[in-house]
This record gives sequence, structure tokens and C-alpha cells, in this order.
Amino acid sequence: MKSVAIMTVALLFALNSKAQNVNVQETSKTTVTTVKNSDGNKKFTKNETVREVQNIELNDVKPHTLNTEMKESPVVSTSVTKITSPDGSSKTFEPDRSAYYLSNGNKYRIVPDGAGYAIKQGSKKLALLRKTSTNHYVYITKNKTSIGYFDTNGNLIIETYDGKSDTILTETYLVTKN
Repeated sequence: MKSVAIMTVALLFALNSKAQNVNVQETSKTTVTTVKNSDGNKKFTKNETVREVQNIELNDVKPHTLNTEMKESPVVSTSVTKITSPDGSSKTFEPDRSAYYLSNGNKYRIVPDGAGYAIKQGSKKLALLRKTSTNHYVYITKNKTSIGYFDTNGNLIIETYDGKSDTILTETYLVTKN
């Protein structure tokens, strides 16, 4: 019985320490619109949810120091709009990420396809983006599979693990107006 209590306390400390590594802010806004017509009043409900997640990262941690400066880390913002009709049916809308992007002096286009997005250069399909349950994307090419996300400015950030240097390589696709 004592070992069960110790394991429970250890689990609670582990969960608590993991929860402190991420800053999450979620806001919701609900708008109810009433439409009057010959059939009576009909209420449409629009629920907008914006979730911002930021990993808490520290600059170089020196041994035997108490205070360490935080490193600037990107904020990943996702918004979802859900509209409920008077008959109870709902539709969910997420932002369309299709646009032109610049990376390393090259121009790319992100277009929707059946299961997510495709990254194209001209008519050539270079990569696929598939959404995960955590609002990130799996970035798939012939040679690599990486994780990506859209930052608050709409830029696509791709993070790839490099086994040779044991680091994360970051590639940024800057969104353009045309």
C-alpha cells in the first residue's frame, strides 16, 4: 500500500513538472444571431475559439544557477469557428492556409488537397502537409518526415531532427501577399 501511495505522489510531481513547460492561452467568443421570418424566430450560434500555445524554453542553463533567462519561442495560434443552425446541425471552419510562401529565395505555393495540403513549386508537388490531433502538421517529402506548424503571422515553420548533430533544424516559409 505504501508503494502505491509513493507511486501516486511521484506521478503527480511528474505531471506537474511537465505542465510547466508550456504556456497555453485559450479564448472563446460566442455570438447568437436571431433571424425573424415568416416561420418565426431562428437562432444561429457562432462559437469562435482561439488557442495560443507557447513552449517555455530557457537560454543556456549554467550549473549551480537559480535564475535563467527565458528564450524567445514561437507562439502557435489556431482558431476554430463552429456555427450551429436552428435545426441543431453544426459546421466547423478552420483557417485556410493556402497561399504563396518564400523560403531560401524560392517561391512555393501551399494548396489544399484531399487530406490536408500540398506544397508545390510551379506544377511540381514537393511535399505534403497532414494535420495532427495537436494542431501541428506532418511534413512529408521523398527524403524526410518532419513536424511543422503555422505561427501567429501565418508563416510555416518546419522542424527536422538531425541525428548527426543531435539538434533540431528549423526551416521557415514566409507567407507572401501574392
